[in-house]
Amino acid sequence: MIVALKRHVPEYPDLTFGHPYVVIGIEADDYRILNDEGRPHLYTPARFEIVDAHEPADWVNEYGDDGERYAYPPQLRFVGFFEDFFDDQREAVATFWQVVNQRLALAG
Repeated sequence: MIVALKRHVPEYPDLTFGHPYVVIGIEADDYRILNDEGRPHLYTPARFEIVDAHEPADWVNEYGDDGERYAYPPQLRFVGFFEDFFDDQREAVATFWQVVNQRLALAG
């Protein structure tokens, strides 16, 4: 899935209006996007327009108690994965970049 900001959003200074972003996953209905600083943060979908709605076939979809959606590639879907990534745990960082670089190569 590829999205772009609908308009300039001051609370998202790490994203560029009009730039296409590959959605890495969906967490509690928010998009996980690799921002302009190269960090995978969560953003509210209402701020984006969908440029390409195609989602990777291997995404694992789950739904929370309130119906919120979680969708990630199998390697990134584990509870605590992004906490490990942001804590610079070597295995999580290596796994993340391997998966994301493959996705970006396919999207490009």
